[in-house]
Amino acid sequence: MLLRLSGSLREVLGTRRRQSADEWVAGSNGGEAEHLFLRATALFRTGDAETAIRLLRQAIAISPAFSDAIEAEGEALDMSGDTAAASARYEQARKLRQAGRAGAPDRHFVLRQQGSHTAEIVAYTRVLKSLKKFALPHLARGNAYLADGQPDLALADYERTLKLHPNSLDALALKGEALSALGQYAAAIEALDRVLAARAKDAEALNARGIAHMALGHIDQANADWRQQLGLLGGRPSAAAYVALRLADYDAALPHLEMMVRNDRRDPYWTVYLRTALLRLGRPLSSDGIVDGDSWVASLLALQSGAASESELLGRADTAGRRAEALFQLGVAAHGRDRSAARSYWQQVVDIGLPTLVEYAAARNELARSAS
Repeated sequence: MLLRLSGSLREVLGTRRRQSADEWVAGSNGGEAEHLFLRATALFRTGDAETAIRLLRQAIAISPAFSDAIEAEGEALDMSGDTAAASARYEQARKLRQAGRAGAPDRHFVLRQQGSHTAEIVAYTRVLKSLKKFALPHLARGNAYLADGQPDLALADYERTLKLHPNSLDALALKGEALSALGQYAAAIEALDRVLAARAKDAEALNARGIAHMALGHIDQANADWRQQLGLLGGRPSAAAYVALRLADYDAALPHLEMMVRNDRRDPYWTVYLRTALLRLGRPLSSDGIVDGDSWVASLLALQSGAASESELLGRADTAGRRAEALFQLGVAAHGRDRSAARSYWQQVVDIGLPTLVEYAAARNELARSAS
């Protein structure tokens, strides 16, 4: 989407990184892999497909989940006449993008993106060489940086946007998101207060301010923002489900989760969250508890069904986010028989989890509720 302003990808991917603020900066795939990707695409543009393929394979060896590089290798193979190998690479890139979990649907659209955004960042960097005094390319590159998990660079672009267009509420809201991602929650709230003073029904700004408030332990303020957001989400069951889960309001979440399980079979987390709501409401589990393969979500579902132990689940929790998810589900499983143990699990979620996680907010609300 963000590439449209600058035209064909192959016309813009020759940039090398420098230290200037208006040069491309390596992102979440690792600087070396991204440099190889850029060199390869520049060589491919000149017709040297053989060297391009070699460099792309080096980039993929460094970062095996670098879907942009895998897709680019497919394009190079395709242009070289090896359509079978190209098809395999296209399919590999597609599967990697599908395997990545999309951002929470109640958040800003920029944060709902997934995958690598290197190509978009490079494209807008090239655009900014000739359009430095225009706000839109700065805003767009900031969005790509934010989606790529680089909030510091996103913040710099949003601040440039606001210098060029001081009244841009969109840029101010995204500045608040970047500040929050950097852990500057009070500054994020200040920015989002200004947005909401002008746009009181901005659902995404309410969500972001709620996350920042919850990170600071302002539970009542966070919940007030999310309650207001929930009232604005008619026709968006996915977003409404997530907001209700942040509130640990399982009655409110249940109809939205039931709808999403019926309508979106691609995302097995809907089944996890539906069964979470059913467990917390003391209702029988749905029959939708089987996921093909040996996936992380299958492990969560197995715990909910009593077919996996705590040690088995935590042994598979290979990231901080997954560990927070596991601890939250352990708290849900324990609640009916040992509320003290449930509170202990949920406190661990608060101790280690990112405030953006649904489980973080739900755990804080569960703890507040049990203390009252």
